[in-house]
Amino acid sequence: MKRALPFPLLWLALTALWLLLNQSLWIGDLLLGAVLAWGACLAYRQLEVPRTAKGGAWRRCTTALRLLAEVAADIVRSNIAVARIVLNPRTPGQTAGFLEVPLELRDPAGLAVLACIITATPGTAWARFDAGRGVLTMHILDLIDEAQMIAIIKGRYERRLQEIFE
Repeated sequence: MKRALPFPLLWLALTALWLLLNQSLWIGDLLLGAVLAWGACLAYRQLEVPRTAKGGAWRRCTTALRLLAEVAADIVRSNIAVARIVLNPRTPGQTAGFLEVPLELRDPAGLAVLACIITATPGTAWARFDAGRGVLTMHILDLIDEAQMIAIIKGRYERRLQEIFE
C-alpha cells in the first residue's frame, strides 16, 4: 500500500481540497481529484529528504530562534530606514548599489532561507547567486559601507544558517 500510495493523508487532503475548490461531489470530480492527488504524492516522494545537521535538535532550535529574533529586529530597523529614505529623498550620501558577498554556505535549504531573509528585509533584494564561485549578488537601497554589510550577512545570517543546515 505504501508504494502505490506513499502519503495517504496527503492524498486524502489534496483530494478533499480538489472537491472543495470545485464545489462538487460529482464522481468525475472525485476521480479526477484522486488521480491528481495521487500524481502529486508520487512527485512529492521524489523530493530530497533533508539531512540532519550536527549538534542535535535542541541546538538547532535555539539557533533558529536567535536567528528569527535577529531577522525580526533587522526587518524593523530596515523598515524605519526605508521610510526615512522615502519620506526624505534628497538626503545626501544615499547610494543604491549591488554588493557581492562571498558565501561558504552551500546547503540548498540554507540558501533558500537566506534568500527569504534578504528579500523580506526592506531595502535589500537577492539578485543572483553564482554557485560555482559561491558569490551572492544583492541589491541594497542604501549602500553606505560594503564591508559592514558583508560582515552582517556573513556574521548574523550565514554563520547561523550553517549551524542549522550544515
